[in-house]
Amino acid sequence: MLVLGTANRKKGLELAQLLRPVGVELKTLADFGVDFEVVEDGDTFAANARLKAAGYARHLGRWVLADDSGLEVDALDGRPGVFSARYSGPDADDASNNRLVLQQLGDLPLDRRTARFVCHIAVADPQGAVVAESEAACRGRMLFGPRGSGGFGYDPLFEIVEYHRAFGELGVGVKAHLSHRSRAACRLIPQLTRLADAGKI
Repeated sequence: MLVLGTANRKKGLELAQLLRPVGVELKTLADFGVDFEVVEDGDTFAANARLKAAGYARHLGRWVLADDSGLEVDALDGRPGVFSARYSGPDADDASNNRLVLQQLGDLPLDRRTARFVCHIAVADPQGAVVAESEAACRGRMLFGPRGSGGFGYDPLFEIVEYHRAFGELGVGVKAHLSHRSRAACRLIPQLTRLADAGKI
């Protein structure tokens, strides 16, 4: 069994779909009644993913997979970065975060609105030791306004140039092949398969 260490329902569903090839039972924090969040005070996606995986693993005494991901906009010197989820303040939501990024980008031309989504995934054993990790990115650019109703977070603003579509306009199947999270999951699957074959998860 592997516990997905996220309270984000949409992210949990996406991870569960991506990890299906491993063939292990997947649970969520909600299945165990976890009602607290690990403090994410790392300065990188890797640090926060490790904090979450290790913290929830020790609390539950189970194998936990956690990810940290976010948006890095080149013209904003890599912001929002690790603050992606709370970029517009303590009461941030997807809409307010998107508005702030658009405001900060202003009328910059499309060729200067380059950005990338980054995802780091970490897996911790029941004692909280991180034993598997992966990281991947997906490059694109920021549009002048939201497009599409799919996905979450900054998806409606992030255009995959080759497709001329925002993540918010792409179907789940297409996103599953292109996204930063899917790429990181694919890189992690061989490590998870070895753990499963050894009877650890």
